[in-house]
Amino acid sequence: MTLSSVRLLVAVIICLLAGCGKKGSLDPLDPVSPVPVDSAFDVNSITDTYASITPFAYYTHWGPYNVHDPSIVKSGDYFYCFSTDVGYGITIKPGIQIRKSKDLVQWEFVGLAFNGLPAKGAEYITRTGGTPFQSLWAPYVLKVNNQYRLYYSLSCSVFRLSAIGLATATTPEGPWTEQDLVVTSSNDFGVTQTNAIDPTVVVTPQGEHWLYYGSAFDGIYVLKLDANTGLPATSGDKGKRIAQRGFTNGIVNGNIEGPEIIYNAALNKYYLFIAYDWLETKYNVRVGRSANPQGPFLDYNGKDINNEADDYPMILAPYQFQGHGGWQGVSHCSVFEKDGQYFMAHQGRPSIDKFFMDLHIRKVFWTPDGWPVVSPERYANVVQSAIASTDLTGDWEQIVLGYKVVPGYAAEQVNADLQIATTITLNTDGKINGNAANSWSYFAPWLELKWNNGAYIDKVYVSRERDWENKKNSTLVFTGLNNLGIAVWGKKKSL
Repeated sequence: MTLSSVRLLVAVIICLLAGCGKKGSLDPLDPVSPVPVDSAFDVNSITDTYASITPFAYYTHWGPYNVHDPSIVKSGDYFYCFSTDVGYGITIKPGIQIRKSKDLVQWEFVGLAFNGLPAKGAEYITRTGGTPFQSLWAPYVLKVNNQYRLYYSLSCSVFRLSAIGLATATTPEGPWTEQDLVVTSSNDFGVTQTNAIDPTVVVTPQGEHWLYYGSAFDGIYVLKLDANTGLPATSGDKGKRIAQRGFTNGIVNGNIEGPEIIYNAALNKYYLFIAYDWLETKYNVRVGRSANPQGPFLDYNGKDINNEADDYPMILAPYQFQGHGGWQGVSHCSVFEKDGQYFMAHQGRPSIDKFFMDLHIRKVFWTPDGWPVVSPERYANVVQSAIASTDLTGDWEQIVLGYKVVPGYAAEQVNADLQIATTITLNTDGKINGNAANSWSYFAPWLELKWNNGAYIDKVYVSRERDWENKKNSTLVFTGLNNLGIAVWGKKKSL
């Protein structure tokens, strides 16, 4: 047996016996050479799949891999990403994975927030008649003054029996101290059919703290917190429902979960991002907005998203550009801001094997009427420079984020419903595809595409991003909404 083989075997044994992580740091033994976050880095080294580094002994090489339900917070020079306890083809010790990055492109695996299940969450599940899952789900992290607050989700196989708990630390790398349970749910089929997982928090300009949570069943809830403690303002309060799914032929269209909430000070509105459908397949992001943290949150058409309807806009959904297998499961997002630029983080599952889970980061842009849209390509810190009208002429790949309503939880898990790119041509004479009924005009950075004599109008933001599918460092992309609130993406074809 070679020395490297011995070190690999020892590392695996240590992981199994020692629990693979305590207080936010992992055992330093690494059989395949650590990858420091500040070392020379080639963005082309980021791949869609990563089967060769799935054993836990290779955790230092995970970087953007094995990420699900991310939550991101800034601390000093670093962004920290907290995520669900999952790994491709392996069983993960519970504890919430932590990564960090300076540039949102190269990520370094830091460790685990907890050494096992938090005691109070596990005790609640056990006392109420369940056996806790050996994994923590969908964490949410925020900084309040000099304290970091980490909300975790713990569930079990008993219907609706779940808990959201709170832990605190002075740094994102811990150690983390469990405080108390924030909200719980049970299987009593009472009037309030909540499911206590998937927390997110917003702090209002007035200093109020509101927690949003929920998955499936009866929708998404909002609960007021005590700003000083991070716990409920009223003990035992479960909050009120503010969002639910629609029905078709008397059947719920599919799952709703994974809320994310932000307050955009420039627009003076709260934006609630919600995950629709099954996490492995057609997982997609919807958004509603409100002037009040308690809602009502309205969709693109001014409808209350707490009504029995599927709401738009849908700003991110499974997609496929040409020459690539496509991405599915692209939801349960984290939205955060840096120097006035908003970003969205989420999982992406390559359609070639939907069990791989990659961290995707995208820029968020805001339409003139105040709706968020996301870049069709992942963030790669591409230098932005002026884009002229003449740069836009030629062939583009276009994706229209449509949607097929398939009633029922079982049916919506089957197909990823990839939104597939088609080719359009922006002609030098202002026509599209050489058709006089279709035209385009450009007033940087906004491109307007008019179809069928203006029956459909796409208003899209043009920028430079990396072409991940073709591994090219820069290309032109656009993103926006049409006059029906449907998201439209584009990527300039390489010559």
